[in-house]
Amino acid sequence: MLPVPYDDRMAGAANRSPLGVGIHVSARRKLVPSRDLIDRTIEAEASYTLSRLKVLEAIPGNPIGVAYRRLEDNLVALMARHLPVPHFNSVIGLRAGHERHIAPLAAWYRENDVQGWFEIVPGHHDASIGRELARLGYYQSDFHLSLVAEPEALVATPGVIMVEPVTDAALMEDYLDAYVAGWGIPAEYHAQFKANVRPWREQPGWSLYLARVDSRPAATATLFVQGATAYCADATTDPAFRRRGLHAALLHRRIMDAKAAGVDLVTSGAAFLSGSYRNMERLGMRLMFMRAIWTALPDTP
Repeated sequence: MLPVPYDDRMAGAANRSPLGVGIHVSARRKLVPSRDLIDRTIEAEASYTLSRLKVLEAIPGNPIGVAYRRLEDNLVALMARHLPVPHFNSVIGLRAGHERHIAPLAAWYRENDVQGWFEIVPGHHDASIGRELARLGYYQSDFHLSLVAEPEALVATPGVIMVEPVTDAALMEDYLDAYVAGWGIPAEYHAQFKANVRPWREQPGWSLYLARVDSRPAATATLFVQGATAYCADATTDPAFRRRGLHAALLHRRIMDAKAAGVDLVTSGAAFLSGSYRNMERLGMRLMFMRAIWTALPDTP
């Protein structure tokens, strides 16, 4: 059973918004990096990922093997035993004083035959965390960026790409068609995958979006709102429609909707120098931090 790879709507003409890729960044920026903003960014991302896992956990019999642990200071350990997606098998929120949790969590992943990873974020890093991970056979294997924006400082300009919210079951089917195409999910898994994730449309704080090209479902994305923080997640584009500005248009629409909802911080993640990262920079988002990803050495028992 294949649920979802990780990572980035349509009701009728009255709900259509002809947003494109143009955003003007005003001079009223007030966002200054701080530990508070780092904490809000991490918590929004962790809450969204946990929400996704809970949808999978609700499948009768929990065939994905979803489990999670919430520890102190917003430290969260996630597991999807039968779904080797890194973000679903990760420890989020490590900070000074948490080194005592690392060995038990590493053992938890090992006992479940899961390749878990640990994230370390600037502002919460402590040398003791790196030493404990190294002692247990972990090494820094990758980076992942978190970007932020003040929606109030971004002003929409007209565009030509239609981005619409997924507001009913029929539109959800179009969303799913574009989603499986974008993530390259094999055809034999389409039916089960779609059944597993149809509940996304009903999740609290979630908004799903769909972009079309010539009336065909072409790209999708999610906006997750938690309090005054919005997280732009899981955007993907059918390969047949890439390089047409759909990702940027979806990002644009989500930022503007977050602004309309009264959110004062929008965040998202991307790989360094990826197309997603470049689009975020073009639309006025800026780097908040670059997290370090630690994974076990291949020969670690």
